[in-house]
Amino acid sequence: MSGHSKWNNIKGRKEKSDAERSKIFTKVGREIMVAVKEGGINIDTNSKLKMAIAKARQYNMPNDRINNIIKKNSEVDNSNFSELTYEGYGIGGVAVLVKCFTDNNNRTGSDVRYAFDKFGGSLGSSGCVSYMFDTKGEIVLEKTEGFDSDSAMMIAIENNAIDCEDDEVFTVYTEPSANVVNDMVAAFEQAGYKILSSGVEMIPSNFIKLNDAQRETFEKMIDKLNESDDVVDVIHNMDEEE
Repeated sequence: MSGHSKWNNIKGRKEKSDAERSKIFTKVGREIMVAVKEGGINIDTNSKLKMAIAKARQYNMPNDRINNIIKKNSEVDNSNFSELTYEGYGIGGVAVLVKCFTDNNNRTGSDVRYAFDKFGGSLGSSGCVSYMFDTKGEIVLEKTEGFDSDSAMMIAIENNAIDCEDDEVFTVYTEPSANVVNDMVAAFEQAGYKILSSGVEMIPSNFIKLNDAQRETFEKMIDKLNESDDVVDVIHNMDEEE
């Protein structure tokens, strides 16, 4: 993937307005919600929750908000919930994956289909675009003053990284495991490196460029999808560089 695209994406999220930051908090909060519902509230036994909390803190989500999400979802019966992933294409042929956590498949499917149809996309069958993404652990380090790429590379190798990219940021890829990501993050933090983002991500194998009008329409579709409480994440391969 393009490290520069990744950096623009992270930098943009860091510089968002309060309204945009609220959207980020909502997205990360849903990841915490799913982790609690799947594995409980103990981060020592729930590596997915530990990873989601780390991501929330990287985006400066207040601890009170994190704790409230955990408490609220620990008290809810989750026996009727299931994870679903919808696949399709947005305008201009952008591949889109919509990860959901829902207790009503019909409602969620209808909401997702409406967003695709309204903004020039098309919902497809399972597997129609997922092959364009690789699932990997991803840790992104900020290249602060005096950053030592060689030392960062050694830490990555010692902790079983599968690949690294040294660009405007330093990106480490691992096996797609919350435990592996958490261990890698701990190793870098112990060595004094600043983590910009971390998680198990679906990484596009290629990116699609859109013109300004297409980009505006596509971003409206993403916003519409994210309005649904059932949507946990929207993953796509639109080129983030303008």
